[in-house]
Amino acid sequence: MKQRIITAVIALLALMLVLFYVPNEVALVVIVAVMLGGAWEWSAFLGTRGNGMRVVYVVIVGALMASVSYFSVDAALIFKLSLVSWVAALVWTFFFPTPVPTALRWLAGVLVLVPLYLALVVLYNMAPALLLFALLIVWVADTGAYFAGRFLGRVKLAPDISPGKTWEGVIGGLVAVVLLVLVKSMWAETDLSVLIPFCLAVACLSVVGDLTVSMFKRTAGVKDSGSLFPGHGGVLDRIDSVAAAAPLFALGVSWVGLS
Repeated sequence: MKQRIITAVIALLALMLVLFYVPNEVALVVIVAVMLGGAWEWSAFLGTRGNGMRVVYVVIVGALMASVSYFSVDAALIFKLSLVSWVAALVWTFFFPTPVPTALRWLAGVLVLVPLYLALVVLYNMAPALLLFALLIVWVADTGAYFAGRFLGRVKLAPDISPGKTWEGVIGGLVAVVLLVLVKSMWAETDLSVLIPFCLAVACLSVVGDLTVSMFKRTAGVKDSGSLFPGHGGVLDRIDSVAAAAPLFALGVSWVGLS
């Protein structure tokens, strides 16, 4: 626990530095680097031998990220396609441990990382504080779920995929998100009747992201996607929930009056 807390504090300080103090170009480079790190870790799920095809996969993901950055793309359409893919992933979790075909693993990584990259860039360009709020929703939901699950957890959420997760934890995470929104409303005028359901939907989808990446890790026979963050695992272990939540947040941010 001590190692996890120290790593989390250092990562949070680094994030604040990137979001609010470094030049925009540097922040965007950091986002790209994190996504490419995620692509490298995802390539371990593909069942290929050696690093050659893993490098190819990272190049493919990088090229697609560059394409959505430099060509005129409909970001809203990409976010909607992302939502469809996450709903499909949720359905797949109901049938796990049905093996995930290799071709689908290749495609799934693209559908996870490219919309996430675009959502992070869009939100950062809108306002770094807006991106931070999106991340806070996910982190607060995850933290609330951890403590509620630890002290109250009884009913398993998806034992074949993530044995430690419980329905009590999910509920605890959602309660924590409601508290976060209420705190935010003290500093900014918001329509709680709209914002609370929206943030709860974002938090619920973050759970799907976590379960989905866990499903791919179990298919590949790995516990953590990497070891970059001591006590937390790799890049994918840190962004799996965000990958599902951020596109929805970016899609709906103007609908709820946050932009």
